[in-house]
Amino acid sequence: MTTALPTGRPRGNHTRRFATLRTVSALILREMSTRYGRTPGGFFWSILEPLAAILFLSIGFSLVIRTPELGTIFLLFYATGYMPFDIYQSISNTTARAIGFSKPLLKSPAVTWLDAILARFALNSLTGILVTILLIGGILIAIDNRTTIDMAPAVLATGLAMLLGLGVGTLNCVLSGLFPLWSIIWSVITRPLFLASGIFFLYDSMPPFAQGLLWYNPLVHIVGMMRTGFYPTYTASYVDVTYVLIVSLSLLTLGLILMGRFHRTILNR
Repeated sequence: MTTALPTGRPRGNHTRRFATLRTVSALILREMSTRYGRTPGGFFWSILEPLAAILFLSIGFSLVIRTPELGTIFLLFYATGYMPFDIYQSISNTTARAIGFSKPLLKSPAVTWLDAILARFALNSLTGILVTILLIGGILIAIDNRTTIDMAPAVLATGLAMLLGLGVGTLNCVLSGLFPLWSIIWSVITRPLFLASGIFFLYDSMPPFAQGLLWYNPLVHIVGMMRTGFYPTYTASYVDVTYVLIVSLSLLTLGLILMGRFHRTILNR
C-alpha cells in the first residue's frame, strides 16, 4: 500500500499532460478549419495582410523621404518593425477572445480554459513565425540583398513579442469576460500603439522627452532588438530585455491567477 501511491501519481500526471496535448491539438485543428477553411485564399491572407501593410508603408514614405532611418531599403526597415508588432497584436487579440470562441466546448470537463488559451497562443505563434520568415526572407531574396543576419536578436525579439502577447491577451481575456466593455476600452486606449512602437522611426532619433515616454512601451524594446539582428551597425543601447520580461510575466501571472479565480463566473455569463 505504501508503494502504490507514489507509482500512481506519475501515471495520473502523465495521463493529464497527454490529454491536454490532445485537447490543445484538437482545438488548434478546429480553429484552423474555422479560420482558414471557410475563407477564399485561406492561409494566404495571413501573408497578404502584413505584406500589403509593409508595401503601403514603404511606398508612402518613399515618396516623402529618400531613404529610411536604417539602411537603404524601405521594405526591410518596415518589415523588421511591423512583423514583431503584428505577432504581438495577433496573439494578444486572439488570446483575449479564447474563452468566448471555445465557450461551448468549455462546458465539457475534458476541455479547460487553459487549453483554449494555449491553443490560440500556439496557433498564432506558429503562424506569426512562419509569416515572418516568408515575408522577410522573400524581401531579402527579391532585393538581392547581402544583409548579414544575426539570428539571436531576431529570435529573442520574436519570443518576447509572443510572451508579451500572451500576457496581455490572458489578462484581457479575464477582464473582457468580467466587464464586456473592457474590450472596447482597450481597443481605444491602445490604438496609438501602432504609431508609438518604433515601426516608422528609430527610438534614438526622437527628442529626449519623447524617449522618456516611449521607453516604457515594451514594444519599442522588442522592435529595437529585432532591428539589431538585421542591421549589424545599429546598436539599440536602450533595449532592456529584463524590463520586457518583467512586464510580460507580471501580466501573464496576474491573468492566470484571475482566470483561475473567475473562469466559472465568465463561463456562466
